[in-house]
Amino acid sequence: MAITAQMVKDLRESTGAGPLDCKKALEVNNGDVAKAADWLREKGIAKAAKKMGAGRTMNDGIIGSYIHHDKRMAVIVEVNCETDFVARTEKFQEFARNMAIHIANLTPKYVRREDVPAAEVEAEREIQKNRALNEGKKPEAVIEKIVDGRMDKFFEEIVLLEQPFVKDDSKKISQMLSEAVAELGESIQISRFARFKIGENVSEDGESSE
Repeated sequence: MAITAQMVKDLRESTGAGPLDCKKALEVNNGDVAKAADWLREKGIAKAAKKMGAGRTMNDGIIGSYIHHDKRMAVIVEVNCETDFVARTEKFQEFARNMAIHIANLTPKYVRREDVPAAEVEAEREIQKNRALNEGKKPEAVIEKIVDGRMDKFFEEIVLLEQPFVKDDSKKISQMLSEAVAELGESIQISRFARFKIGENVSEDGESSE
């Protein structure tokens, strides 16, 4: 059964889980929304997702960091939680460091899909639509499905939460975040990050380029 965007949206609204988790749940359960919701709850994803945001204040946390052995590349990432108690746990600090290592290696540009500028999304969608049209005559519905699939791949390449974890590509970063929330018992979010590499984004006169 084809999984539609509306089905994913409905499941997200009823469980609070992320789009990738909802899509997987629907695929596993052949598009049955009720069974997909049960599947998410059994895995604790829905419960964890409801703790991410939902009016909770996350004013604590740490700055995770990673510096490459040659000192030519570094990453800092802000990971927030609700309390200093959780921020000081080994699990939370390990999560933050793993995020820094991941960002160093897979170079995402944004934390979440919603952070990608609309103009960038529209431009990429137009490119993929033209590419699909040039590959041969297909029904409009088929073209849209092809484009949707390629856009998912586009987001996976540039959005941190949608990337497979560099140390274990069977898990998305969003899944790792949900698991950390479930284990630590309070809301956690990756707020922002910066990646620095010698020579990148620097012009000949030494000024940083945009």
